[in-house]
Order: sequence, then structure tokens, then C-alpha cells
Amino acid sequence: MASTIIHVPRRFVSHEWGGTETVVTEIARQQIAAGLSPKIITSMALAREARETLHGIPVERHGYCYPFFGLSAADKAAMDKKGGNLLSLSLFRALLKEDDVRLYHAHALKRLGGTVATAARLRRKPLVVSLHGGVFDVPAAELEAMAQPMKGHFEWGRIFGAVFRSRQLLHDADLVICVGQNEYDAAKRRLPHDRISYLPNGVDSTRFAQGDGARFRARHGLPQDAFVILNISRIDAQKNQLALLNAFAYRAAAETSAHLVLIGPETQPAYAQRLRDRILELGLQNRVRLLPGLRHDDPSLLDAYQACDVFALPSIHEPFGIVVLEAWSAHRPVIASAVGGLKTLIRHGENGLLFENEADLTLHLERLQTDRALRQNLATAGREEARARYDWCCIHDQLERLYRQAERHHSRKPSSLPQPNLVPSTDHV
Repeated sequence: MASTIIHVPRRFVSHEWGGTETVVTEIARQQIAAGLSPKIITSMALAREARETLHGIPVERHGYCYPFFGLSAADKAAMDKKGGNLLSLSLFRALLKEDDVRLYHAHALKRLGGTVATAARLRRKPLVVSLHGGVFDVPAAELEAMAQPMKGHFEWGRIFGAVFRSRQLLHDADLVICVGQNEYDAAKRRLPHDRISYLPNGVDSTRFAQGDGARFRARHGLPQDAFVILNISRIDAQKNQLALLNAFAYRAAAETSAHLVLIGPETQPAYAQRLRDRILELGLQNRVRLLPGLRHDDPSLLDAYQACDVFALPSIHEPFGIVVLEAWSAHRPVIASAVGGLKTLIRHGENGLLFENEADLTLHLERLQTDRALRQNLATAGREEARARYDWCCIHDQLERLYRQAERHHSRKPSSLPQPNLVPSTDHV
């Protein structure tokens, strides 16, 4: 049986790491351990090398463009960082040329997802699509923000969306995987088939139990006896660090030992500047650390979790929240907004605290700072949850069963002849 599994995320670079990159990496590592041959084929977005090996996984990147007239460099950079609907014909050709393919696993939608689906159809291979960032469960404001760089620019690439059947991607897939329960429920209502499964993200619970919190505090000038609140996520309006900063300001006024650490790549530079301006306005520049994102394999990531007393995730929208699993594995209590997948991941008062608004968030921060027993109880419950239900070996076993389900569905479909005229003859796009 063919053993190569082709994973296709929109981008994949170590210096702009996010939840999708973590998921693809950890799944691929488990597949290697199981004797399979995963490979990542993606775009050159934010990348410097066309080919490299990351975490033992071969990564192949291809040139791309955004098919709109008149895009500025800033527009392109914004789309590289988040949500860009890119086009890569050389990537399409690479998908067609791969040998020994068992199945294609798309971790992107739109034109790129349609490209993967077309390659799978022409090669007569199963297609699995994962919904990482949400499709049916995304706030209108976030969709508007992602579309902003394209506004006012004529889109000349729509013909490629039609050729690659981008709008039919979720209908044509042999299996659609949702990482969030809310997304799964919405997909079940909206899609005209039942080839939809819920598979949560996972965590290396043993790895995140390690780290040196004292070392992290010393490196970043945090007092060893400080009460440290941590957030790790993209610096992005979706992640809502401003709400956490505002809630922290109340704690900082009442408790001089409180410090806030925000870590993440800046996917929205304007929002990051708003955050910096607000820190200065509140006079908290000595109490708040705004740090760049950390590579997934950087020991400082483990140190950061161990350095905090509370982990907070105030997202406006969150399909799952893999950082919650990491904080749990580090034996840290979690506060999170009651949105998206977080509402099913966290059971309020049992393995974490959920909040609806800034006032609730402020109260939860105060409660956890003053109640050591509650911190301990929530942290222990979260750690046990992460170990029992979300370790990557368990998630991989479930994914393998889903792959076989997709293969069974694919084997029942009527075969269709390849369409050679769809294979482009140029590499420049």
C-alpha cells in the first residue's frame, strides 16, 4: 500500500509559528513513527528556503501570487501572515508529480484547497480536508478584517477558482475534519453529506511538563516572586490581547506584584501598535512584556509556561485553542473567553475558568491570584485532561481511523479519467 501522505498548509515557516503548524508537525511526526512517509508541500509565503527538513519532515515550498491587480507590498505581507487566498501553479504540478501517494490532506481552503482537491481527483487519490481556522463559525468582523487588503483590487484569478472547483471543496472531499466542536456542529448543519468528523488538536503532554520558569523570569527581568499572567498567541485582533491588558491594568493598580507577558508573532502590525500605545497610556511598560513569537522547538517556550502562574486566552474567536492544552500540560490554570471551541474544551470551575466580558476576566484574575488552592485544583484537572484525552499518540490513532474511512469512501466513487489539459506548463506562478 502507498505510504506517502501529502500535507498541504497555506504556509509553513518556523519563525511565524501557529496552531496549524503545530498540528501538521505533530501529526507528521506520529506518522513517521508509525512507518508512514509524510511530506509537507506548501507555498513560499514568509519563507526563505524552497526545500528543508523541519522536525524530521521534508518540506517543499513553491512560488505563488495573489491574483489581484494593484496590491501593495503591505497588502501582500498582510495576506502572507493571515488568510491570503494565494495561487500556485507550480505547487499544483508538484502535487501531480508525487510518487507513492496514499492520500492528500489539505490544511487550507479557497484556491489552494481547490488545487489539492484537483490533484487528488486527477491522481484518483483520497482527499481529506481539515478546518483549522473556522469556516462556518467565524465572526463577520474577522472575515471583514481578512478581506481588507483585497478591497478595491480587481481579482483576475477567479477563473482558477472555477477550474480548481474551490467552492465545491468541502462537498467533494472524502472526509472533512473539524478541530472545534462548534465548527463540527455547524458543518453538520450546512454541508449536504455526512462525511464530517470532529478530531481535536493534541499536545505532547510530557514535553510541556518540562521547562525552567526561573530561567525565563531572569532572562526577561521578571521578579522571581511576581504573579505572572501569560498569553501566547498571534498578536492579532482575533486574539484580543487588548482586553487582557485592560483587565490586567485593574490588577496592576491593586497588586504591585502582578506582571503580564504577551508572546507571539505580529500578524496585524497595526493592532500590535495599538497594544504598545495602550501599554504606554496605562503606564505599564515596566509591568508588561511584549515578546516575539517563539519557535515550537525553542526551549524558551517551555520555560515561558513554567514561568507563569496563570495562562489567559481572551480570543474573540477560537476554533479550538491548542495553547490551552500546552498550559494544562505545564500544570498551569487557564482562563479563557467563552467562545468557539473553548466552550467545549473548558468546563468552567472544573478544569478552567470561562469569561464573557472584561469585568469577568478581571474578577477571575483577582480570584486566581488570591486563591492558591483554586489555582492548584484547576491546574491539576487540566493536566489530567490533557494526558488522558489529548496526547498526540491518541489523536494520531483517531486520525488513522479517519483516513481509512476516507479511503473507503473514495474506493466507492466512480472513477474518472484524468484531464491532462488542466496541468499547467509553466513554473512561474
